[in-house]
Order: sequence, then C-alpha cells, then structure tokens
Amino acid sequence: MKNKMRIRLLEGLTVVLLLSLNPGQASANAPAACDDEALHRVLQPAQAIAAEGIWLGARLLQWPGVHAEAGSRFKLYASRDGLLRAEPGRRVSGADGAWTLAERTAPLPEALAQRFKYLQAGVRLSVSAPNLKALHRGQMLLVQERANGTVLRATALQTAAALDDLYAAAERVDDLGAQPGPGSTRFKLWAPTAQRVSLCRYAGGSGRALSAQAMRLDPSTGVWSLALPGDLTGSYYSYVLDVFVRGVGLVRNRVTDPYSVSLTTDSRRSYVANLDDPKLKPAGWDASRAPAKVLAQTDMVIYELHVRDFSIGDASVMPAHRGKYLAFTEPESNGMRHLRALGAAGLTDVHLLPVFDIASVPEAACITPKVPDAGSDSEAQQAAVMAVAASDCFNWGYDPFHFNAPEGSYSTDPADGARRIIEFRRMVMGLHAVGLRVGMDMVYNHTAASGQKDTSVLDRIVPGYYQRLNARGEVEQSTCCDNTATEHRMMAKLMSDSVLQWAQAYKIESFRFDLMAHQPRAAMEALQARLDAALGRHINLIGEGWNFGEVADGARFVQASQLSLNGSGIGTFSDRTRDAVRGGGHGVSGEAMLTSQGYINGLVHDPNERVTTPRPRSELLRAADLVRVGLAGSLRDYAMTTHDGALKRLEQLDYNGQPAGYVSQPGEVVNYVENHDNQTLFDINVYRLPQTTSREDRARVQMLGAAITAFSQGVAYFHAGQDLLRSKSLDGNSYDSGDWFNRLDWSYADNHFGSGAPPKADNGAMYPFALPLLANPAIKPGPAEIAMSREMFRDLLAIRASSGLFRLRTAAEVRARLQFHNTGPQQNPVLIVGRLDGRGHADAGFKTVLYLVNVGAQAQRLRIAAEQGRDYELHPVHLRPGAGDPRPAVLARYDAADGSFSIPSRSAVVFVEK
Repeated sequence: MKNKMRIRLLEGLTVVLLLSLNPGQASANAPAACDDEALHRVLQPAQAIAAEGIWLGARLLQWPGVHAEAGSRFKLYASRDGLLRAEPGRRVSGADGAWTLAERTAPLPEALAQRFKYLQAGVRLSVSAPNLKALHRGQMLLVQERANGTVLRATALQTAAALDDLYAAAERVDDLGAQPGPGSTRFKLWAPTAQRVSLCRYAGGSGRALSAQAMRLDPSTGVWSLALPGDLTGSYYSYVLDVFVRGVGLVRNRVTDPYSVSLTTDSRRSYVANLDDPKLKPAGWDASRAPAKVLAQTDMVIYELHVRDFSIGDASVMPAHRGKYLAFTEPESNGMRHLRALGAAGLTDVHLLPVFDIASVPEAACITPKVPDAGSDSEAQQAAVMAVAASDCFNWGYDPFHFNAPEGSYSTDPADGARRIIEFRRMVMGLHAVGLRVGMDMVYNHTAASGQKDTSVLDRIVPGYYQRLNARGEVEQSTCCDNTATEHRMMAKLMSDSVLQWAQAYKIESFRFDLMAHQPRAAMEALQARLDAALGRHINLIGEGWNFGEVADGARFVQASQLSLNGSGIGTFSDRTRDAVRGGGHGVSGEAMLTSQGYINGLVHDPNERVTTPRPRSELLRAADLVRVGLAGSLRDYAMTTHDGALKRLEQLDYNGQPAGYVSQPGEVVNYVENHDNQTLFDINVYRLPQTTSREDRARVQMLGAAITAFSQGVAYFHAGQDLLRSKSLDGNSYDSGDWFNRLDWSYADNHFGSGAPPKADNGAMYPFALPLLANPAIKPGPAEIAMSREMFRDLLAIRASSGLFRLRTAAEVRARLQFHNTGPQQNPVLIVGRLDGRGHADAGFKTVLYLVNVGAQAQRLRIAAEQGRDYELHPVHLRPGAGDPRPAVLARYDAADGSFSIPSRSAVVFVEK
C-alpha cells in the first residue's frame, strides 16, 4: 500500500509524496517469480538518462560541468515507480515529489575533497528533503530548470556515497547470507534500495519453489532479514527483489545470494550450509595443518597452478577425478608426485588460479572439442578449440560470479552444494600432505557482468552501487570487465568478509589479488589487519600493482599499487627484472616480439636472425642493472654502482619513467619471469633466441630465468610447468584457449610446443613470425631436455632453501649483507655476481654465499680481487649425484691465488664458505 504524506517544499508549494512505508509486504507475484525462467522482469519502464550528477554524501550533490545560471534553479525530483520524464523545454512529469536545492559554495572537508578529486568542477547542492532513504528506493532526477519550470538539462544520479553515509551501520553486520542453526535459519541480504524482497525456498537444486516469504527491512542498515523455524541445511534458496534500476525502470529480479557459501549447478540457486558443520568436513579436516614453512613473507616460494590444467591430461589420475579438486587427493599420481618433489626441494605454496565460483564454464554440460591430428604449424587445432570455446570446460576463471563459493566445474557433482565444499577441503588436505601450503588467486576488481545480465548478481541487488562508474554513470571496464568499486563501504566489506571466510573455513594461507591497484591501499591494509587478528598469525597477501585505468596515479584514492604500497608489507609483482630478463614488455607484438631480446636470451651478446643492426652495449649494461635491482629485492634505498659508474639508490634507476626500486622491505616485492599471463618463458625464448640455439641450451636459458628469481630477495613466484619448459604453442593469451593450449605433462614426455598455431583471434597478427618457428623441429625439446630442466629447477629450489641469506627479511639486512661485484662501465655484462655475508645470521647456513649467473653462450672467467685468498667451494647441491646441470661440478672453479672464478656457459653457480 502507498501512504500519503504532505511535504512542505522550499518554494512554498505543497505536493503529495507517495512513499512505501510498508516495504516488507510481499508481492502477490513473488511465488510465481521464484519459478520464473526469466531472472528479471521490467514492471515499469523508465526514461534512460545519463547519471552525471554525483551524491557526495547523504545530503550533498555535485553536478560536474554544470554551473548556476541567472534565472534558473536546481530541483531534485523523485518517483517511487520510475515515472519521471524530463525533456528539455518541457516541465518534468511523473513526480511524486520535488525539492528546490540550495547551492553550497563552502569548500568541501578535506576527506571529501580527496575522495571526489577526480570530478570535474561543477555546482554543489545541499539536499534538505526528508526521508532520504525512501527516495533512494525509487527514481531520482536532478534538474536545472528555468523560472517557469521548464527543463534546461537533467541528469540521473550516482548514489554510492549517499548509501555509504545513510547505511554506515551495515558495515557492522557480521552475518549476511544464510545462517542455519539448531532451532532456526536466518537469511540476511543488504539491499537498501529495494522496495520489496522475498525469500524463495527450494528443496533441491531443481524443482519448483516450496514457498516465497516476505523479508523485513531494517531501516538503519538496509539489511532485509527473515528467520525461519528449523535447521534448513541442505536446502536451496534465492531472492526476488523489486528494485528501481536506472535507465531500465522498476524491475523484479530473482537473484542468488552474493554471500552464497555454495550453489547448485551453474549457480542457479544458493545453498544453505554452515561451514562448521561436521558433515562438510572430510575425515581429518580439523587436524589438517599447513606445513610451517613460511615464517616471513620472503620465505614464500610459489607455484601458480590451474586446477583443471593440473590433472585433465594426467592418465595416472582416475578418470572421474581429472580436472577436479579430487585429483589432488591421489598421492601417487604423476602430478602429485611432482608436487611432492617440489615441496621437498623447497617449494612452499601452490597458488590456485580462481577456484571461487566463476561464470564462464558450464558446470553440467561443458563440451570437449575434438582436436584433429594436424601439423605443428596448422591452424586446424585452434579452429576446433575455438569453435566451442564459449561452451567448453576450460577458462582461467577471472570472471567472478560468487566470491565466497567454490567453483562447481571442479566438483565431481556440481548439482550437490555440499560436494564442492567437501571436495575443495579434500584438495587442501591433499596439498598439505605433500608439504605445501595453499594460496588462492582472488579477483575483487571486477565481476563477470553488471546491469541486468544473467550473471550479474551485485548490480541486480543494489543497482549502481558495487560497480565503479564513469562520468556518465556507465560501468568502467579498464580491468577487462565490469569494474567493482572497493572504495565503497559494502564492496570493501564483501572483499574482507570473503577473504576471511576462505582463510578460516578452507585454511588458505596466502592470497594473490588480481589487478590489486584498482583497490584502495586502505582497504587492503584493513583486510590484512583483520585477517591477522582473526587468525592469530600473519596471512600473506600479494597482488598485481599495475597502475592504469580510471584509478591511475591515485586519481580516486591511494591505490594498492607498486608505488603506493611500500611500507604496507603487502607484496606486488615486479615487472622491472621480468622485462629485463625476458626482453620487451607488455604489449610488444609484430617483429618487435623477435627483436626485443632480453638479458638471458641474447640482448647484444647473442643477437638472433632478425636483429640486423647491432644493439649498443649500453642496453645490455642497463639490463644487467635491472636484473640486479630484482636480486636486491627492488628496495628503494639499496645502493649499488650502476653501469655509468655512479653509486645510486635503486629508486634513482629508471624503469620506463618510474623508479626501478620501489619497495621499502623485501617482502613487498614478488619476483617472477613467467606466470599465466602472456607467453611462457619457453615461448618467449623461441621468439628471441637465435634459431640455431640447441635444445640443451634452450633448457639452460630457461633455468637462467628461474635462477634469477630463486636468487632474488623477496617472494619467489613460478608458473606451473616453468620447470618443464612449458609451452602454449606461442599463445600469448590462453585464458580461453581450452585444455589443448594449456596442457601440462607430468610424465615429462612433451612440453606441447608445436601443438598447432595458437588461437587466431589473439595471435593471428603473429602468424607470419610464429608459424615458421612452430614448424621448426629443432626447437622442440625432448624428454631428456625436459628432465634436465626439471632437475635443475629442483636444485635451484634446494639452494634457495639452504640459506636464509636468499630470503632476508628486512631492508637493513639486505643493505648490510648483499654486495654486487662486477659492476660499473668496465664490467663483464653477461655475468652477474652477488655476495651474501652470513656472519651473525642464525639461518645463513654458510659464512658466505657467492652466486654467479653467466648468461653468455661461452664460459666466463672473472677475477675479483676482493675475493682473493678465500675458502670458497661449490654449493653442496652442485656436487650431489644427479645434479640437474653436471657442468658446474666439472667446470666451475675458484682460484684463491688471484680470486678468479670460472663459470660454464649459460649457467648459475653458487659458491659457499662454510
């Protein structure tokens, strides 16, 4: 029912304002809506108008680019049912109420000014209307009109800041979602702008609704709630909301719960569960503990792995478990034996690509393409894969659907809401059993969809709130998809609640944040503090700190970006050494893909066939300096002699206009040369090494990249299969390239180079260069080279694990203990030499550690006067039987008489003093 209230307007007129004062009343159509095949129905269309006006708070508006004009006024119009129409030159129609607004000329408070510094200048207006919360449950338009009431211009409004102010108390609600208990089950949904909300209950994942029951709104928090008698564990539910959607109208949406802990097939219904329920705990779950390998962030050695990649092609895994969580529960499979060996060598964490609920993979009926047996450079394979890419069983998973629920396609029965919880936990236990902690890749910077799309959840519950909007009120998409706004109170809360749940309920020990710089530093620091307090120990957080998009350079807030996070203890991936090692940078294509050689694959010292003009020696010297930056942990205040002979702090070295050294502590940098993005290191080396490079040397070059990561201060991060010369057949963006281009072979027979031309949509421009390389049989490694690479990688892990000097915890320790030899303009630029002083360090293991990385195609001899007369010997790992690279034991030498070191070609050698 609508109730009438008389409101005195500022201009002296009286109107009747229609408000819903009984928002808890159920709609008569709610039961039918529970079973409606359509997820949304438009009840009343509304005029589409851009949202260029911005609520700055509960009672303050700004209209960027618009200013007061003589003879005009500003008014706020409202309509509960979305009937407003505002046409230039005509009076506004369809209003339930209107308020004349007063211009505010006083400066904004500093905090508010900082939050909205990105806005173009424009008129600011104070709003004195009563019952603002009710206005937000309908349509609003801000209008500049002439004295006669005709419209000059009109805009809809972006409401997030107002909702943050009006419903600040919602941040303290700690039981959103379904909470089953012995006597009752409670449901809570934050939907402050909804006019009505009903709970739909179902006995199972399919079948008609049992009931539709009205929920009650708490006006202080905007939370709708309902308590039902009995423990409803194992049942399913959804919500039906009547809510105004700007540009669409009054809409009835059926949605799943954004706080779902599990779902049914294809995420159609939410599942009622208490994650502490013993029935959801596999045998031994409570006693399962992550190995105590990581005492500080710099102890982390990470292996980035996709659940489906891990086992879909592993014939040693039972067929029902391939591509599933349960593949990790088969301890004698080839894949688990591989992970156990890595854990024994020094790996600490497996980081899983997205395993929360994603939108891109059909859970019930995904298709496996029939890939033809065709030539190594044929386009036939990619044509078969991409023909069914939208409906196959593979995707990286960077398309969040529900942040708090395990992905169903990795479960043996996605229809069973309990099964995916239990199987996820069994996976975690399986990894614990082989000595590995479990980390997750989190994607809170965007959602799979927004607006009224079927895979949109948040935006169909509180339209316009959870997504970041541009100047016209359209969703920003700089991340690739529909950006979220973690600067908004309840989106930050959702992220925080979600990560805490994964840490507590699934024993996740570390988290990687996709495009973390699209989130505020303050939100990430608050999350870190909350996690550490709740768990009673430090939870490791790392992420991508790339600075781009609408938030770049702190445009909207202090970002969780590379240059803004130093001092926080949160790690960011470093592109400095990555680019120096690999060559080129993000976005390189065409012939530049081949000519942009890097430090390990021939820059200056071994030019490939495409490099027709000799590159200056200075480029190699600069690359060597950037490699040293990574080895020194990218610390701002670490000083070294650079290629021009000057003593500089790392922050004084240039990297594409930014400081090369950018962190305050070594735990704040993540060192890597390969991950799931872009080409694998093997594939980059295919493009950039001379084609005459032998298979053995290709393996050695691959391990040079791994050695630089292993020897670097900070977090060490490796891509699954990097140790096995993994190839994606030159695919530079394999997110949707199917199993075929993302395969791993734990039998060590094939690295999958030459699996056909990579998918044409993203790689077609490279075909003139890629196809001849794919057709070259001399490039593809055999089992011998794969085995050599595997063992060399394990040796590198063992060397890093052998001494805390590779994992120093503070910048002060790095400054005091790490020294580079062979620097300056007269250096041998293909040889990096680092010396680590172990005296007085409890975990050093050695008095001194000295490592040499020779990227040259020839052996090198270097005299270091300061090392004359020492007692160096090869690291024990080099001398043990079965060492991956036998050459150091035979060819590497130290001559105490003159302080000279002899190092084999393309090798990383470590000497120690005991």
